[in-house]
Amino acid sequence: MVAYLPYIQIILSILLIGGILLQQRGSGLSGALGGSGIEYSTKRGAEKILFYATVVIAVLFIAVSIIAVRLT
Repeated sequence: MVAYLPYIQIILSILLIGGILLQQRGSGLSGALGGSGIEYSTKRGAEKILFYATVVIAVLFIAVSIIAVRLT
């Protein structure tokens, strides 16, 4: 089990990076500088599934990292 933890972490990190990069971007720099990026939108459909999947993958990555530290 301990031998597989680094590979699991690599797979989870790639999935986490992909999930973050696939999410829709917000208002960007214009919102930070006072632009007219004031709008409220809810997550629907695939965007909502991707958001929750990213959260689950992040939690799994943290859990596997903690387990790897405890076992070494």
